[in-house]
Amino acid sequence: MKTVITYGTYDLLHVGHINLLRRAKKLGDYLIVGLSTDEFNAIKRKKAYHSYEERKAILEAIKYVDLIIPEKNWEQKREDIIKYKVDIFVMGSDWEGKFDDLSDLCEVIYLPRTEGISTTKIKKDLQAAKAVI
Repeated sequence: MKTVITYGTYDLLHVGHINLLRRAKKLGDYLIVGLSTDEFNAIKRKKAYHSYEERKAILEAIKYVDLIIPEKNWEQKREDIIKYKVDIFVMGSDWEGKFDDLSDLCEVIYLPRTEGISTTKIKKDLQAAKAVI
């Protein structure tokens, strides 16, 4: 069995998230998602619209996801790879090169982002629409 892991906030779920999860799952048999906790997002200076528990419930409904674990800090990735016997670590191409140091433990793959969509873009579009109203 081949185990794949990826990490993220997964707030305002969109087709780009689904594409990443689908492609990550195709690389193996079991997909683990490290979901950033609200506390970790605060450290990253990110504010999610949905709480950790709401984002977790949404991800649990996605057929590609087998297990969700809380992501509490940057350093835990190494520990998670060892603990869950991960074969492939996957992130979006916007993180290209940032996790190459994990390649001593498993294969590191950066998947291309879905063009034209991101949580940041959705938030900006919503702000612009709000300004018009």
